[in-house]
Amino acid sequence: MKRLFYLFFILAAFACKEQEAPRVISQLRAPAYPLINIDTYTNAWLFGDTLYNGQLSHWTGKEFPLLGAVQVDGKVYRFMGTEKKMLKSILKTAESEKWNAKYITKSPIGNWKSKDYNDKNWNEGKGAFGLRSSSSAISTKWENENIWVRREFVLDRDLSNAKVYLEYSHDDDVEIYINGIEVVKINDRCQDNAFLELSKEVTASLVKGKNIIAAYCKNKVGDAYLDFGLCEDLHTNPVFPHTAIQKSVTVLPTQTIYNFACGAVNLELTFTAPLLLDNLELLSRPINYITYKISSNDSKSHTVNLYLEGGTSWALNVFNQPSVTETLEKDNLLFLKTGSKEQKILGKKGDNICIDWGYFYLATDKKNTRSASGNCYLMRKEFLEAGVLSTNKSVSPDEQNSFAFSRSLGMVKKEVKGYFMLGYDDIYSIQYFGKNLYPYWNKNGNKDIYSLFSSAKKEYKSIKKSCDDFDNSLMIAAAKSGGQKYAELCALAYRQSISAHKLVQAPNGDLLFLSKENFSSGSIATVDVTYPSAPLFLLYNVELLKGMLNPIFYYVESGKWKESYAPHDIGIYPIANGQISQTLLPVEESGNMLILTAAIATMEGNAQYAQKHWKTLSKWADFLVEKGFDPENQENTDVFTGFSAHNANLSIKAIQGIASYGRLADMLGQNDAAQKYTALARAMALKWVKLADDGDHYRFAFDQPGTWSQKYNLVWDKILKINVFPHEVPEKEVAYYLSRQNIYGLPLDSKHQYTKADWIVWSATLSRNKSDFQQFINPLYKFVNETTDRIPMSDWYWTDKPEHVAFRARSVLGGYFIKMMEDKIISQCD
Repeated sequence: MKRLFYLFFILAAFACKEQEAPRVISQLRAPAYPLINIDTYTNAWLFGDTLYNGQLSHWTGKEFPLLGAVQVDGKVYRFMGTEKKMLKSILKTAESEKWNAKYITKSPIGNWKSKDYNDKNWNEGKGAFGLRSSSSAISTKWENENIWVRREFVLDRDLSNAKVYLEYSHDDDVEIYINGIEVVKINDRCQDNAFLELSKEVTASLVKGKNIIAAYCKNKVGDAYLDFGLCEDLHTNPVFPHTAIQKSVTVLPTQTIYNFACGAVNLELTFTAPLLLDNLELLSRPINYITYKISSNDSKSHTVNLYLEGGTSWALNVFNQPSVTETLEKDNLLFLKTGSKEQKILGKKGDNICIDWGYFYLATDKKNTRSASGNCYLMRKEFLEAGVLSTNKSVSPDEQNSFAFSRSLGMVKKEVKGYFMLGYDDIYSIQYFGKNLYPYWNKNGNKDIYSLFSSAKKEYKSIKKSCDDFDNSLMIAAAKSGGQKYAELCALAYRQSISAHKLVQAPNGDLLFLSKENFSSGSIATVDVTYPSAPLFLLYNVELLKGMLNPIFYYVESGKWKESYAPHDIGIYPIANGQISQTLLPVEESGNMLILTAAIATMEGNAQYAQKHWKTLSKWADFLVEKGFDPENQENTDVFTGFSAHNANLSIKAIQGIASYGRLADMLGQNDAAQKYTALARAMALKWVKLADDGDHYRFAFDQPGTWSQKYNLVWDKILKINVFPHEVPEKEVAYYLSRQNIYGLPLDSKHQYTKADWIVWSATLSRNKSDFQQFINPLYKFVNETTDRIPMSDWYWTDKPEHVAFRARSVLGGYFIKMMEDKIISQCD
C-alpha cells in the first residue's frame, strides 16, 4: 500500500447523486485519538487503538462515557466505548462530602497503618487536606512537607465479594493502606480522582464494623492535596458483550474516522469538530457532530437499530457530584441534557479539573428516534431485547443518571446515513478582570443553545463539506511543505492546539482567544505557551493571535501590571484577574511579545496592531537592550530545566525581540528608531557568535564550553527575514544537531536526554532543504507512532525511550505549523 496518500471516492446518497470529495488518509497510530474537541473542558479522546475497547476520556484521564451500539437482525454489536461502571459511593470524597479523620504532620511512632493503632493523640480534622487555591474541597490546611491521615469508617455489611474501587487524589507522593494492606504507593506524580480496583485480599479485609484507610502524603513542591474514598461497582456483567470489528481509523485535522464491520453491515463513524479558524462564529459554536454511514456488506437487506448513550460525567468535575438530567424536544430536535445540581458558575479554577457548571447536550432529529434517561443497565437491556427505547420520558433515575437515544433505521441494504450532535453550554466562560464573559457565540447574551443547535442542524451539510475540503487542503499543503509524516503530525496537532483555547469578547470589544496551560499549571493566556503555538494561528487567522496577545497588552496598559517587562500570564483558568503565580520570565516573555507582534505585521503587511501598543512595545524593547543580551540567572520557557545564566538561546530571543522592534519601527516610518534598534541587534548578534562559539556548534551558555542546545529561537531570523545573524550560524547548528539525534529525536540540550516536540520542528525549520527537515521529523514521528504512553500528544518526552516526561494535550503543538507558515510567507513574497 502506498504510504503517501490513499484517495478514494464514495458516492453519497443515491437519491441525490451527490459525490463526496476525495479523502486523504493518515497512517499515524496516534497516542490518543481526538474525538470531541470544543474547548479545554469539553474535550474527549480515546486513550488507545480500538474505539470499543476503551472509554472516552477527558485529557486529564477522567472518563467521559459515550457508548454506541448497532443492532443488526436482533444481534447487538458495541462499536464505541465500554459499559461504564455503575458506581455507588461507600465513602464519599471531599468533592461531594467533607469527612472526618485524624492526622499528624510529624512522623508517627508505631504501626500507624493498623486498624487497631491508637491515634487518640493525633489531631482531628476534615478531608480534604492541602493547600490549593483552585480547590473548594479542602477543609484542613496542610502546610508542612508531610502528612499522615487515618480515616476510620463503619460498614454495615461485608464487602469480600464486592467489586470495590479506591478513588483518590494526591499532590505529590502518596502511600495508601486499607486495614493495614498497601494499595497505593506513588512517587513523583500527582493525580486527581484516580480509580483503583481493590484486590481480593483487600476486599476480604473490608468487614462489617470498623475499618480504616491510612495514608501518607509528601508535598515536594507547590500545591498540596490529599483526598480519598471508596465506591462499589453495582453491575459487573456487560449487556453488550459482542463488539464490532474495527477495520481502520484515520486522524485528519478536523475529523477522526472509524470503519467497522458489524456482522452483515459496515459502519463508518466520523467525529467532526468544525474548528475552522477563518470563521469565528463557527469556531466558537460549542457543537460537534458524530456522523454514521451504514450499509449492507452481503448485498442483502437487514433490520438495523442504533443506540447512543452518554453519562453525567461530561458536566461534572467528579463522578458522584449530584446532577440533574432531562429529555426534551424543541424544533423537531430531541435533546438529552445534564448538569450539576449546584451550578456554581466559574466556581473552580486550576489545572487538572473539569467543568461542573453549565449543561451538556446530546441532540438529534426526532424522526424514528426515542430518548430516555435513568439507569444505563436497564436502558441497555431494553435496547438489547426490543431494539428501541420504550419511551421519550425519563425512566427511574438512579445515583448516576445516564441518557440515551435509540434510532430505528428499518431495512438497510444501500447506504443509510445520519448524525448526532454533542454540545456544551457553559453559560459564562471566563472571568476577565472581575467581569464574567459569555462565550463568543453568545457575546451579547441574547442567544440560547437551542437555536444554536437548530442552526447546526440546518448547516450540517455545508459544514461537513467545509471540514472535508479543509482537511484535504491542509494535508496536501503540509505534505508539500514537509512530507507525509509532517502532514500527519500536523493533522493530530490541529484540534489539540485549538481546543485548548476559549474564544470570548472583552468588555472593550477586543477579541480574546485565551489558552489554558493544560497539564503544566492551568495558567490562562500564558505568553510562553502562546509563543510556540502561534504559527498555527499566524497561518490561518492572524486575528486569533491578536486575541492571544490582547489580554497581555490590556493587563499592562491598564496599569494592573507594574513591571518593566512582560507578564507570564493573567491568572489561573478560567479566572483571568491577573497573574498570581510566582513564575517570572522577564527576558523570555518580553522577547515573545515583540517577536509575535512583528510576525503579525509580516503576515498583514502593516504594523497597525503594533502602533496601538507602541509605548508598551518600546518599554519592552528597552528592557531587552538593557537586560537581554547576557541574561542573568533566570528561567526561560523550558522552566523544567531550571534556572540558568548566560543562556545562549535566551540571548537569541532577546536579540530577535530587539530586531523585531526595529522591523516594526521601519514599517511605521520611524526611521531613527528602526536604524538604532536594528543596528543594536546586529552588533549583539556578532558579539553572540564570538561568545557562544564552540567549534562545530554553539554553546548552551556563554560560559559553558563543551555544551550545546537547540537554538530554536533562531527560526524567526530566517522566517521573518530579520537576518541579523550570519547565515553560517543556523547552518552550523543544523549540521551539528543531525549528529546528536537519538532514536526518537534531537535532545533539548547536552544536559538532558529529553526534548520538546515543538522545538524540534522549529529547529528542523532552520534547515535549508526538505531532506534535512525530514531527518528531524522522522524520529519525532517514530516517537508519536510508537510511544507506550497512550495520552493526548505530549510535547515533553524522552528521546532514548518511547515515554513522555510530563505534559499532555497542550496547545504548544500549534508550533508544528511553523514550516507551513514559512512557506506561506515565501509565497506571499513571490
